[in-house]
Amino acid sequence: MNNRSLGLPRREVSVGPERLLLLGDAVFSIAMTLLALEITVPEGLPDSEVAHAVREALPSIGAYLLSFAVIGTLWLAQHALFRVIGALDRWLLYVYFVLLAVVAALPFPTRLLSEYSETTTATAFYGASIAVASALLCAMYLRLLAKPALTATDTPPAALKEAVRRGVLLILVFATSVPVAFFSPSLGKYWWLLAIPARLLFRRTRETTEARA
Repeated sequence: MNNRSLGLPRREVSVGPERLLLLGDAVFSIAMTLLALEITVPEGLPDSEVAHAVREALPSIGAYLLSFAVIGTLWLAQHALFRVIGALDRWLLYVYFVLLAVVAALPFPTRLLSEYSETTTATAFYGASIAVASALLCAMYLRLLAKPALTATDTPPAALKEAVRRGVLLILVFATSVPVAFFSPSLGKYWWLLAIPARLLFRRTRETTEARA
């Protein structure tokens, strides 16, 4: 008796969600480690110049902390996603590989932001990179909505739709920061902070809706 006769989704890939998630965890951990390698000071400095070298490294430290928080958030988001994936198809697999490629490359826009933080190019490129990563996660949720057979058996469609709405908010914040960066790179970076009240507003709206229900 095959999977189709049992009403189960046809297995289109040779790897399961658990093994794929292990690969994702490795990529995320390597990307987070590479971020710290960008924080350096010149060797052999006299004592009188060490403090100045540390001050010069502050942009790199700031970019590191920002990207560490962003990658950590994306890592949590991917685990939330895989909790609702029951089976993989080729579409989900390919989109996830593209997501991992973006995550693995995040140390580059981080370095660009630390070295050229006041330029439009660095700010816009960083914002676009995070928007693309968020969009890929959102696309995977949309795939699950389109093909319910791929979801875990106890996953309600409402939970998937909520994840999509939450992802769209994050995409909007970082995507709109790109044109803002062309007006002012500094304002473009502050624009990213809108992700915090946006998520809080979304959570409050959801709790209000659940209370009324």
